Amino acid sequence: MTDESHLPKKSKFLRHLVLVLGLFLILALIIIFSRIQANHKLRKNTNIQATLVVATLITKPGPAIEQIILPATVQAWHEATIYGRTNGYIRKWYADIGSHVKKGDLLAEIEAPEVNAQLNQAEADLNTAIANENLAIITAKRWVNLLKTSSVSKQETDEKISGQEATAALKQSAQANRDRLRDLVRYERVIAPFDGIISQRSIDIGSLINAGSGTGVFPLFHIVQSKRLRVYVQIPQTYVSNIKPDMIVTLSFSEHPGKSFPAKLYKTADAINATSLTLLAQFWADNPDGELLPGGFTEMHFKMPLSRKLIHIPVNALLFRSENLQVAVVNKDNKVSLRSITISRDFGNEVEVNSGLNIGERIILNPPDSLIEGQKVQLAPEDNEAPKEPPLK
Repeated sequence: MTDESHLPKKSKFLRHLVLVLGLFLILALIIIFSRIQANHKLRKNTNIQATLVVATLITKPGPAIEQIILPATVQAWHEATIYGRTNGYIRKWYADIGSHVKKGDLLAEIEAPEVNAQLNQAEADLNTAIANENLAIITAKRWVNLLKTSSVSKQETDEKISGQEATAALKQSAQANRDRLRDLVRYERVIAPFDGIISQRSIDIGSLINAGSGTGVFPLFHIVQSKRLRVYVQIPQTYVSNIKPDMIVTLSFSEHPGKSFPAKLYKTADAINATSLTLLAQFWADNPDGELLPGGFTEMHFKMPLSRKLIHIPVNALLFRSENLQVAVVNKDNKVSLRSITISRDFGNEVEVNSGLNIGERIILNPPDSLIEGQKVQLAPEDNEAPKEPPLK
């Protein structure tokens, strides 16, 4: 009886023992699996952290029309420096700076007593020459008639005819001298050569005037015609092919903020300057109200259509290597390809790529100097924020 009563208790104990051992085994398996999974995640996160995270940019074509700004100089359509054409002194002047004058208006009068006296003498010399010529003509005719009757010799007749020709030449010389002095007297009246504005007056009443424009001779007036302006600009050789007949540009002046003025191409030099590698072009701009002043500086704005699509990239995408200038391109496998490029223009914060890069390629921004060919990288989010570190469990 005693042995049979202990059998159920022993069996029950064994069942409990097996159950406990099973629970411990399951718990151990769970712990081991969790550790394996944690180690796997740790290795994965370690590999992720070891991969360089880079911010990238996909290259896009630049604008189809480019605006460039070039410095230019403004000049009057007509301008002239007026000098004295006769010696004397200023008797009176009639135009000051800023005066609007018409062609033929009297600007000043020069008193030239010596020239007037020389003209009187020339008039007298001409009268003498005319009288001598008339006498020589009469004498020559008389001797020709006498020669017909053999009253005089042929030699004497030829001398009289030659004397007549000599007096005629003297008369012409005296007449030319008289005309020259008349012109000098006429130059005592200084007149405006065209409609315009007096921009400079260098004389006053009593000022001594020397004829000509040589050393030590000062001008009387300077006159400009500014209803229309000439605008000169040096165009770089790169843009010469875009300069077309009658093209329109706009001008901006610092003294007229917020305003622009149109100008039209007038003509070009049709030759590149070998020193500056630029083409001189002349534009004209209407200035009916005189709002723009000649002699100043302006900025000329061009809109140039681009013949081919060029790529603009930021300067922080450049790698300055000893070999040449490079950019780091990321391929579909997130591997780096170092490309050598050439740039055509530098805009400060970005450059224009001429060769070595294609539209639609992904380039790395702020690439480290340690970057090598074929290196695996991880792309940063599109907003260029730094990727968050994955949590460890």
